[in-house]
Amino acid sequence: MKKTRKEQALFVLSMVAAIVFAVPTLSSAMHIMEGYLPLNYCVIWGVICLPFVVAGFISIKKTIANDRKLLLILVMVAAYAFVLSALKIPSVTGSSSHPTGTGLGAILFGPSAMCIVGLIVLLFQALLLAHGGLTTLGANTFSMAIAGPFVSYAIYKLCTKMNVSKSVAVFLAACLGDLFTYCVTAVQLALAHPSQVGGFTASLVEFLGIFAITQIPLAIIEGLIAVVVMKGLESFAQPELESLGYYKTLQAVR
Repeated sequence: MKKTRKEQALFVLSMVAAIVFAVPTLSSAMHIMEGYLPLNYCVIWGVICLPFVVAGFISIKKTIANDRKLLLILVMVAAYAFVLSALKIPSVTGSSSHPTGTGLGAILFGPSAMCIVGLIVLLFQALLLAHGGLTTLGANTFSMAIAGPFVSYAIYKLCTKMNVSKSVAVFLAACLGDLFTYCVTAVQLALAHPSQVGGFTASLVEFLGIFAITQIPLAIIEGLIAVVVMKGLESFAQPELESLGYYKTLQAVR
């Protein structure tokens, strides 16, 4: 039975609410915590993010101008990323492992838009939950809201060109984008805190090894969740997905 627009909107909002209220209140640091990076690294990563932030703002403005109803889906994507990235497992000193939730948004809105979404998510977590930090906002934004989404988007587009099943394409995009986020985080930590014995390389290998223990299963879980959410959107938000051009990519994989 075909759902009305109000029913579609109610479904999306209820799905977001269910995820949000299912998450317990968390404490302690996540992402790269406040004060863990030297000031010069904080500034450098922040400057690197600036052009991506501008591009993201332009991308979102253009998307919403074409169809304002897509704002609801964008809010859902932001809530999805906020909740998933708040589910942390302690990993290495100064950081933690968690899903990122940005791969799904990159598939729907493109990687540039997720820079803005990820920045807002990280800012709210730093201010409201004391997760991450303001000084490390640039570094966390680059790894979670720029590097990860661009890889997710590239993998998804590659899969569609290779006629891979849409579910597999969504899974791989979300999963590998998550993993790449932590590869970048490991590089950031190794650059700021090289080993006294083996320098940057030794630190990088150590960070990657520790992250892998917790992040690989989390990335797989995130990929599966992304597939489930996308199936729900296909059933209850078809007009919005059509506006985003999602079904054009589906034709390529069928």
